Amino acid sequence: MAKETRVDRQSLRLKRFYPVAPEKVWRAWTDARALGQWFRPNASFSIAIAESDVRVGGGFRVLMINAKSEEFDLAGTYREVMPERRLVMTWGWKNQPGHESVVTVTLRPAGDGTQLELLHEGYLDFVDQPTHEEGWNGALDTLGTILKGEVK
Repeated sequence: MAKETRVDRQSLRLKRFYPVAPEKVWRAWTDARALGQWFRPNASFSIAIAESDVRVGGGFRVLMINAKSEEFDLAGTYREVMPERRLVMTWGWKNQPGHESVVTVTLRPAGDGTQLELLHEGYLDFVDQPTHEEGWNGALDTLGTILKGEVK
């Protein structure tokens, strides 16, 4: 799986190639049950809640719990939905009220698979928490493992 990362002050751009069709990657991002299998920074987090209503104006919520039983409650609203091509959503943590960032996921057919590009803009990182870069890299690596069928 090819990886590329670019980080600016408050934006992050990641690229991954997954050797599966775009519809499989799309399903992983849009089906709540599938989302609950990979959408976490690393294996020390469990996912207690994964919900998604994928339509413009619909929302998603993911409640992650780390090994110390700390909760990380994330929610957002879908701004743009282009099946198997593009997903744009707001991103807000319950512990950061009033602050929203934006995540754009773009999928492109590429050879025998899918090129994914993720752009996360306007986020806040805290010194005592894993960064968005670490979190997204861990999640996208887990997604790759799931898509290869190595984890059920």
